[in-house]
Amino acid sequence: MATMSDTENAVEAQQSLTEIRWHARGGQGAVTAAKMVAELALGQGKYFQAFPEYGPERSGAPIVAFTRVSDQPIQVYAGVEHPQIVVVLDASLLRVIDVTKGAPANVIILVNSETPPAELRKHFGLKNGRLFTIAATRIATETIGRPIPNTPMIGALTRVTGLFPVEKVVEFLRADFGKKFPPKVVEGNITAITRSYEEVQGE
Repeated sequence: MATMSDTENAVEAQQSLTEIRWHARGGQGAVTAAKMVAELALGQGKYFQAFPEYGPERSGAPIVAFTRVSDQPIQVYAGVEHPQIVVVLDASLLRVIDVTKGAPANVIILVNSETPPAELRKHFGLKNGRLFTIAATRIATETIGRPIPNTPMIGALTRVTGLFPVEKVVEFLRADFGKKFPPKVVEGNITAITRSYEEVQGE
């Protein structure tokens, strides 16, 4: 039989656990974004998981990825079925997938779209959740030179969830991307992050 302390520990672990589900199409960088958020969590001294749901990974095919972040060790190893946060990198998926399946009524939904949240909600008949939109593809094109929305989505995610200070995200990019890419690419990604942090729209 579980003791009171065991029960309290389990409740505390559950309360500290943040689960994110990513919906995208192949080639949009969702798996990379899921892993980047996990690495940011590691930098903040948190526990994390990040993994895709394996299936068709061809360019353009719908894919799903998951991130878990917690102050306590994570004892769950299945896919995220009840996400507090849903990130959608391609708004067209809202026509074909129930992105909020299993999510609580107060789920945070972040969509890559030029459309204001209230208009997007009405267009796709979204009923639950707190809806946010960011023009991530346009921002990526203008700052990085490629229409891959994953980096801007992390900037917007940082703003709407408060998971990490945006300064820590910028520090991470400078350190991590600085090892892999020339300074122009690094600065482009940082601009994408900070612009999305400022420009994300909520209802």
